[in-house]
Amino acid sequence: GDYVDIKTDSAVHKGMPHRYYHGRTGKVFNVTQHAVGVIVNKRVKHRIFAKRIHVRVEHVAKSGCQSYHLQRVKENDEKR
Repeated sequence: GDYVDIKTDSAVHKGMPHRYYHGRTGKVFNVTQHAVGVIVNKRVKHRIFAKRIHVRVEHVAKSGCQSYHLQRVKENDEKR
């Protein structure tokens, strides 16, 4: 359920995502020994598809997209 950024590492060719997904943020839905499954939204003309791709761990980094939200939730809980 964590959010991850897909950052292609050109030194590792195995499990490399298509160039479209480089720089995209997605949600992890599966974890295997060497790879993670990520749900990424892809816009095709006027539709948005939730694509499920498996990417090797070398091409993935934990995203900070939710850090501000989690910080705000923590502060609000302390106020209560």
